Amino acid sequence: MEEKEFDKIIPVDIQEEMKRSYIDYAMSVIVSRALPDVRDGLKPVHRRILYAMNELHLSPDKAYKKSARIVGETMGKYHPHGDSSIYDAMVRLAQDFSIRYPLVDGHGNFGSVDGDSAAAMRYTEARLSKIAMELLADIEKETIDFVPNFDESLNEPSVLPARFPNLLVNGTSGIAVGMATNIPPHNLKEVINGVVKIIDNYVEYNRETDIEELLSIIKGPDFPTGAIILGRKGIEEAYRTGRGKIKVRAVADIEQISSSKQRIVVTEIPYMVNKARLIEKIADLVKEKKIEGISDLRDESDRKGMRIVIEIKKDYNANIILNQLYQNTQLQDIFGINMVALVNNEPKTLNLKDMLIHYLNHQKDVVTRRTQFDLRKAEERSHILEGLRIALDHIDEVISIIRSSASTQQAKERLIEAFALSDKQAQAIVDMRLRSLTGLEREKLEEEYRELQETIKELRAILGDEKRLYGVIKEELLIIRQKYGDERKTRIEMDSGELDVEDLIADEPNVITMTHLGYIKRLPLNTYKSQNRGGRGIIGMQTREEDFIEDLFIASTHHYILFFSNKGKVYRLKTYEIPEASRTARGTAIINLLQVDPDENITAVVPVKEYKEGTYLLMVTKKGLIKKTSIMEYENIRKGGLLAINLREDDELIQVKNIVDDEQIFIGTKNGQGILFSEKDVREIGRTGMGVRAMTLNDGDEIIGVGLISEGRDVLFVTEKGLGKRTDIGEFHLQKRGGKGIKTYRLTEKTGKIIGIKMVSEEEEIMMITSEGIIIRLHVAQISKTGRVTQGVKLMNLGENESVVAVAKVVEDENC
Repeated sequence: MEEKEFDKIIPVDIQEEMKRSYIDYAMSVIVSRALPDVRDGLKPVHRRILYAMNELHLSPDKAYKKSARIVGETMGKYHPHGDSSIYDAMVRLAQDFSIRYPLVDGHGNFGSVDGDSAAAMRYTEARLSKIAMELLADIEKETIDFVPNFDESLNEPSVLPARFPNLLVNGTSGIAVGMATNIPPHNLKEVINGVVKIIDNYVEYNRETDIEELLSIIKGPDFPTGAIILGRKGIEEAYRTGRGKIKVRAVADIEQISSSKQRIVVTEIPYMVNKARLIEKIADLVKEKKIEGISDLRDESDRKGMRIVIEIKKDYNANIILNQLYQNTQLQDIFGINMVALVNNEPKTLNLKDMLIHYLNHQKDVVTRRTQFDLRKAEERSHILEGLRIALDHIDEVISIIRSSASTQQAKERLIEAFALSDKQAQAIVDMRLRSLTGLEREKLEEEYRELQETIKELRAILGDEKRLYGVIKEELLIIRQKYGDERKTRIEMDSGELDVEDLIADEPNVITMTHLGYIKRLPLNTYKSQNRGGRGIIGMQTREEDFIEDLFIASTHHYILFFSNKGKVYRLKTYEIPEASRTARGTAIINLLQVDPDENITAVVPVKEYKEGTYLLMVTKKGLIKKTSIMEYENIRKGGLLAINLREDDELIQVKNIVDDEQIFIGTKNGQGILFSEKDVREIGRTGMGVRAMTLNDGDEIIGVGLISEGRDVLFVTEKGLGKRTDIGEFHLQKRGGKGIKTYRLTEKTGKIIGIKMVSEEEEIMMITSEGIIIRLHVAQISKTGRVTQGVKLMNLGENESVVAVAKVVEDENC
């Protein structure tokens, strides 16, 4: 006996059994409980509640029924779980603060935003909302698959037809085993517009829709409680990857009660935040003295809307207190988006486009099946009508056959034989009433037959053309948008914490000025108005007696500025990092912006728009050396600077240019010599190299300027005594690098030495600045064009002991 009992014991590996059982449990929770289907956005319990209500005929035009009846119907027929879990799920579908577009129309106490529970199911009543009927529309037309219920006594829908994208529109949340989902609700109009965009791109342009297009249409989540979403970074991350975090902030206004008292009024709070607990938390912070300055706190919410009033003590700043509340309470909350849904019963993380595509594919299937159903029914009815038409055309013979037949069956058989009818047609003729013989009834029959032929033709056309099928889906979506669409409740605003400072600064040209003693400032270019040649100019900067303007150039606020020092080091700032100052202000000492050594001076600057291969920095020293190095070698510049060029002790860097391949370079000296040669003569040298000879200088001479032919066809020369001229570059023949060059200017005591050269064209303007800080802006076209060995014309009137120290070209370009 004991041996027989022992034979019934089956040895099982406990590890394998635990693994198998746990996987079965996990899959049951994932598929049958916690995660929504991507097609209708519903979990099984919600789908079963809505279907049970539909079976009870609880449409919006019918009377409410007790919630207990609905729960019992759902539990007994489709969902064999606890009645409280079913009721809780139904309650949530009715709460307008939990779901963006409620699917259940509740009557009675269905809870509140304060966290109050709904009344017991025996007290409340419910019916389907109008928009819920759109989820169930055409369910009787074989649009979806039905599966056996838990005891296989009935069938239930595996998914609802869902005429609108419910998963995104109403969102959902759920915790499964090893995974979770948290999809926020969205605005119906925006989501439908997104689907329509996908349809239009396919039908009209035969192309897929880019996710960027969808991001411009679907702005972000739209919570039923309103509030404000700060920044778009989290939204875009979630829409692109399926995961992201968004910052949601309450809507709070500061109201002035009296001249010294204020109050904060909160009218909207973040989604899923319990209002009563929020107020309790604020009270605790005041009690614990973590937030000071609040004299009173009360909830004035009513049927008209939410209103939390926070009274501020006299002489306290309401803005500071509000920011403290954002930091320490759920007045500002984080919503973690995790867009996980079931696709073919498999959990998947989906981005925005994936969700809409899966929904559209579902609609394509639903509309195809509905069209096939309608076509079959129309063809069946048409078949019957064809038989009735034959009968009416031979009515006397039909009556004779029926009257002379012994039974209905015999009558049917004789009719089939006489008129080649089908069994269904013969049955319809036998069932035909005498009133069908009237002229009016016959006319109705013919009209119905004609309409049916048109319907059949249209249905076949839809089934035969995918684009027409998409057109039907689009039309139905637009109708729903028209019926149920509303404006956004949640605003999306800029998040200052998420923004780069650069995003807040307009990209516009600025004038940058630097003095001999190292003061720098920037001003908008439009500060200076264009004047006529020979004018006096306007005050550009108040300088100390021993200081004077040494550098002036134009750069966009978003460009980098590279600062090159007399020691051959390079430093970097963004233009907007240079403090803006008034026209007459001296500016900021450069040592406050750059970590330069005490004995180091900035001798050359160059704006850089971007770092890219094939672009070079051309450096020229006072003693006539030139160096060409890839700009990529200066991409990573530390705060403490980077070695840019090796220099001899008696040399210094005077100018740096951005340069590309196949460029011609013009170099000029203060004593009126100049040389033109090709950049191909200058080989590329590494960052720490010294360079090669650009020009052989006479004693006492030095380089004062470098120009590129791409910057203009004329060479502009400006002297220290305010004279200048333009000379066509054609007057300088191309030479080899390293020569002495040729004469460029007839210098006299009246002209003084040359202080700057620029490559210009007639439509441009220049700015000149003197040692006294006077600036003048001139059109290049006003400056006379003369030969090489000439004296030039007066460009600027100067005061006693005043001289021109710098010239800059007014251009919106990285090369100044």
